[in-house]
Amino acid sequence: MPAAKKSTAKKSTAKRPAAKKTVARRGPATEAHAIMRGTRQSPYKMRLVIDQIRGKDVNEALALLRFSKKHAAKQIEKTLNSAVANAEQAARASGESVDVDALYIKHAIVNEGAKLKRFMPAAMGRATPIQKRTSHVEIIVAEREV
Repeated sequence: MPAAKKSTAKKSTAKRPAAKKTVARRGPATEAHAIMRGTRQSPYKMRLVIDQIRGKDVNEALALLRFSKKHAAKQIEKTLNSAVANAEQAARASGESVDVDALYIKHAIVNEGAKLKRFMPAAMGRATPIQKRTSHVEIIVAEREV
C-alpha cells in the first residue's frame, strides 16, 4: 500500500468575520416607534380600531381616534402620541428637522400579551376559569417622501 501524502498547507482555524449588512438610505432616517405593553383590553377589540388608522397621516389618525367611542382608541392614541414625540426627539438629537404634518403611520400592529388567569365560582361548588386578555400595541411612524 502506498503511503498517504501529507499536505504541507495548514488549514486556518480562524473564522472569518461576518459580513456586515449595509442598508442603502436615501436621506436621514426619520422613523420612530412606540410600544405599549400590557394594555388591559383584548387584542381582538384593539385590532378593530388599529385597522382603521393603519397607513393614514398622523393628524387624520389622531382625529379619528379622538372621536371614536371605543375604549381601545384612547390607548392607541396614547401610543401614537408617544411615537410622534419619539420622532421629534430623535430629529432634535440628530440636529435635523421633522415635519409632524408629513408623518404617517407606517406600521401598526396589536399583539397578544400575557393573560391574567382568574377563577369564577360556578354551580355546585365548581370554579370556571376566566382569562383576562391583554395586548401589546406597536406603532411606527415615518415621514412621507415628497
